Amino acid sequence: MSPEGLVLIGQLGLRALEQSGWNVQSVGGLTLGADPVAYAIAYASGLSARSVRAFTVRKEPKSHGTAQLIEGPFVRGDRVAIVEDVITTGASALRAASAVSSNGGIVAGVLAVVDRNEGGREALQEQGFPVIALTTAADIVALL
Repeated sequence: MSPEGLVLIGQLGLRALEQSGWNVQSVGGLTLGADPVAYAIAYASGLSARSVRAFTVRKEPKSHGTAQLIEGPFVRGDRVAIVEDVITTGASALRAASAVSSNGGIVAGVLAVVDRNEGGREALQEQGFPVIALTTAADIVALL
């Protein structure tokens, strides 16, 4: 959540999405890990030719007010990239994808900052979701 990290992740995430061909209108995932990634990408997109909106998927619907599970400018019919800080088992991304689908969104794929290579990518792909990771845990460890 540092300014430098948000700038870097926003730019790299946006570039990865542009190269994916997924043509998404919004990005988001399960709070809290996905939030800074989605917001960074949305901010970076605001500085580019094509903006992408960010949203948050709550772990539980609010018990008051609108009782929404998805907060932010998500629109029914949006093509969405589910974003994650880290993929481990894939459970958080699958939960977010289910919420998006249940609310009329189309999940184009999953974008993660780090893939821990612990089976999450495979679990997501088994459910039909393509996965892009900006890096892997092994790549980070190799730099240390």
